[in-house]
Amino acid sequence: MDKLTIISGALFLAADIFAIVSLAMPDWIVSDKGDARLGLLWTCETLYNRSQVCYSPTLGGAWLMTLGCVLVGCVCVTATIFLLTLSLCQLNIHVMAYARWVGFTAMFLFCLAAVVFPMGFHAEEIGGEPYQLPNSFQVGYSYIFFVLALWITVVSELFAGKVCLPHF
Repeated sequence: MDKLTIISGALFLAADIFAIVSLAMPDWIVSDKGDARLGLLWTCETLYNRSQVCYSPTLGGAWLMTLGCVLVGCVCVTATIFLLTLSLCQLNIHVMAYARWVGFTAMFLFCLAAVVFPMGFHAEEIGGEPYQLPNSFQVGYSYIFFVLALWITVVSELFAGKVCLPHF
């Protein structure tokens, strides 16, 4: 049982790191030419072969909701790690149940962010339609890291669920 808790905690930690790194980098959407890198916290542009300029973007509704979901999801994952650590120290099955629910909330928020994010492809900088990027743009490393964090959170929740099963 303790091994599963440790594995779950380690996976939640990896998911938290990937989600935070994805937020820190401005590569959620990148242009094919490499002159624009759009992120939730930073946007970087290169105009006419000059040096790159990065700034905090004005987010539309969908991307603002995505940012909120990812931030609150990261807080939930961090709280889950804390609760799992607390359950290991005190060997209290009730704390593990709370950890499972907080982890489930993080997983739900990450899934919601993954569904809502493509709705913002109609932004002025991109010029696409919801859920449809134009040919000159593609998803970048930050979005891939976020999706990886989402999947690791799902697997972590499966391990946490196995820990919280009743023992007969």
